Amino acid sequence: MAESLLTPEELDALAESVDSGDLETDTGFNLQARVVKHDLAAEDSTLGVNLSSIDMINERFIRMFRLGLLDVLRTSPRINPARVRIMKFGDYLPDLKPPLSVTTVRTPPLRGSSMVLIEPNIIFSALDNFFGGFGRGIGALPPGRLFTPTETRIIKMMLDQLFLSLQEAWAPLMPVEIETVSSEINPQFAQIVDENDLIILSRFEAELGDNVKGFIDIVYPYAALKPFRELLRSRLQTGDGNEESDRLWLENMELASGDAQLQAKVELAKVKIPVRDFEDLEEGQVIFFKKPDYARLIVNDVPIFESSVGTHGTQVAIKIENPIKPEESND
Repeated sequence: MAESLLTPEELDALAESVDSGDLETDTGFNLQARVVKHDLAAEDSTLGVNLSSIDMINERFIRMFRLGLLDVLRTSPRINPARVRIMKFGDYLPDLKPPLSVTTVRTPPLRGSSMVLIEPNIIFSALDNFFGGFGRGIGALPPGRLFTPTETRIIKMMLDQLFLSLQEAWAPLMPVEIETVSSEINPQFAQIVDENDLIILSRFEAELGDNVKGFIDIVYPYAALKPFRELLRSRLQTGDGNEESDRLWLENMELASGDAQLQAKVELAKVKIPVRDFEDLEEGQVIFFKKPDYARLIVNDVPIFESSVGTHGTQVAIKIENPIKPEESND
């Protein structure tokens, strides 16, 4: 038995001082030290998962996903990534109001199950776009309201493009497969982890159609990425080992840009007249000017070509003659 450092008399005196109040207790030690409360049972979130790599994956995903939706819905949504967050699953759930499109997926080689959520506003705007509308959204829905077969079909079309885009976004880092496990309308039923476990939340703010805004969430279990933290620490290089994906992306971009609408007009001549003459103009008056050698073809207010004006069949037409150099466009 260890020898006591205090004699019985000293122990009695100490106890008497405490009982009488002469000796202050609970005064603490080193009270000025800054400490952070730590739960030993909680999962550590400082194990090296490089969120900047997740950001780069998300940026690549957005590019692919926008092109995919353009091909399916014939409209290109505006998608902006929010800051990637690490949080407890239990803190994430309360802000989610059903009904939502909640899809649980496996993403081997990542462990466990991940989750994809799409807000109803995005779904109904996509539905309206698909059938030729202006992409109008919808107001609040009853919590237990199920999606109709048509709405479910639109969700599947969006998810197909989302999964394909996500696979291509991960490809420079590692090949990822995506397998659908289940679909719900209430995220409470999609328990991919326990409420105290950590998740990595990637939220995308989307604007589709008639100024309809909503969010799309991709949720990974934190534990699923821990085995790959060395890969995530390294910088994700666009196109590193994924030249084929980049080539397809460029081809899709060229194809999508081909549908862009440009405003073209033909300018025959410019005439300068004094204000007093302009004020005297009346219907039927003739304005004389020197005919130029060529008319100008102007696209989006930029002179592009010198052209000859004529006819083709019953239509007025122009024949492109010479390109206009940038330095000549203001002449």
